[in-house]
Amino acid sequence: MSVMIKIIDFLEDFNSITVIIRLLCAAVLGGCIGLEREKYKRPAGFRTHILVCIGAAMTSLIAQYIVFNLGITSDAARIPAQVISGLGFLGVGTIFTKGRDHVVGLTTAAGIWTVGAIGIACGFGFYVAACACSVIVLIATSILYTLENDKKERRKNVEIYIEIADAHRVNDFIKILDEKFKAKNFMVVSSRSGKTDNIGIEAIFPINNSQEDNALLDRLVELEDVIYAIESIPKKLS
Repeated sequence: MSVMIKIIDFLEDFNSITVIIRLLCAAVLGGCIGLEREKYKRPAGFRTHILVCIGAAMTSLIAQYIVFNLGITSDAARIPAQVISGLGFLGVGTIFTKGRDHVVGLTTAAGIWTVGAIGIACGFGFYVAACACSVIVLIATSILYTLENDKKERRKNVEIYIEIADAHRVNDFIKILDEKFKAKNFMVVSSRSGKTDNIGIEAIFPINNSQEDNALLDRLVELEDVIYAIESIPKKLS
């Protein structure tokens, strides 16, 4: 037990050897998370996560070097704190929209931000928290991702264009789509047929499978004043 305590005390000490150990720890933990992201073909992969984690760890080490080695009175958390805000701007580059109601890259951006926090923990020698956080991140991005994806596969969204003959009934028709079909994200557009009396409505409808998609189109066409209804964009939006 005493040997273990001595090892822990040594690892928590700030010296040349522990500096190398902390950087290697950051590289390993960041790489593990990066490999998982690489598997799902995400914008930020193996190398990016390693660099972010090592860079964050390095800021912690620099802050400690200034305080302990140079003897400059300073807040050791000031430099690493800038990493947290800086990574927010880096994460924005991985986020983009696909369709009108679908945003991708949020998980990757959050992962980069979290990897930065893990790197800071490694730099300060907070190994337990860094390792525990990495395990939780891997669980959240792999196991929970699978469960979430299965749920999304069962429930999709489809965007449908509907053309109606009476432009004055737009508000009433949207109310019907909302209450009866649970549609959302309505957009009134000009008619695709070119007829001046007609008006078009684009909306997002929830469906469970392709059979329900076809049945939905049939139900929409049966509504009063509907000329036709077609799917506007690919079904897999969610």
